[in-house]
Amino acid sequence: MSDSKKRIAIQGGFGAFHEIAARSYFAGEDIDVVPCNTFDDLTDMLAAKELSLGMMAIENTVAGSLIQNYKLLRESPLKIIGEEYLRIKHNLVALPGQRIEDLTEVHSHYMAIEQCRNFFKKNYPEIRLVESSDTALSAKYIKDTDLSGRGAIASELAAQMYELEMLAESIETNKRNYTRFLVLTHKDNDDNECERANCNKASLYFSLPSQKGSLSQVLSVLSFYDMDLTKIQSMPIIGKEFRYFFYIDMIFENYARYQQALSAISPLVIDLNVYGEYKHAIESLGLIHNQ
Repeated sequence: MSDSKKRIAIQGGFGAFHEIAARSYFAGEDIDVVPCNTFDDLTDMLAAKELSLGMMAIENTVAGSLIQNYKLLRESPLKIIGEEYLRIKHNLVALPGQRIEDLTEVHSHYMAIEQCRNFFKKNYPEIRLVESSDTALSAKYIKDTDLSGRGAIASELAAQMYELEMLAESIETNKRNYTRFLVLTHKDNDDNECERANCNKASLYFSLPSQKGSLSQVLSVLSFYDMDLTKIQSMPIIGKEFRYFFYIDMIFENYARYQQALSAISPLVIDLNVYGEYKHAIESLGLIHNQ
């Protein structure tokens, strides 16, 4: 009998927010998460078809976009098949019996540190904040090395997994702190294709010719076809000074109208590529739009 359990590549260790996002997106399904040290490792594993699914953070409402991940998407044979928005609650964790006053250093991923910097600046300016590769791995490091005087910023799940105490809960500055995660698979994988009737969001990228008003022309055409742009991100094209790739997320109500919009902008852009058509997960952001 074949194993029906889904194996999902995540960046970071067990207990990372990537794992929480994966379990939320695939709620009710039997999954195993496969930790990867870096996003490069994650995309390499999916590109080599060692795993069929992966979860990648792409932007945060406080710290902004993960710029390097746009480049990874463009250069890899992967596509987006879904997204998950996760409310991020950061906690200060340490070995049992430690107090915040005992800590000299706190380790975590740079984005987590940025999201919690005000907590330490206001209350514990003497604590040194040290960047690491991952929130959960920082918690694991404290557990494995039995380090006193050290803390980590991590999820509640990580604290439970590594038997650490939460010295302070929800220390992020902005309580409406969300991270958007992309669900990825290889372009050759048709098992998770979004049915056109359910697709209402697309992600694409392109570059533009060097002529006046080229970007505004593209945006005007997309507006004419009722495309609602939720994200536009520019990145420089290496070797072409002051030329850029533009990454766009847009939602739509009519798939045929969306196809017409793509056809209409094709003559206006260079290297148009769609790297995902999927269902918009905006309903999970009710707290943001209702407050």
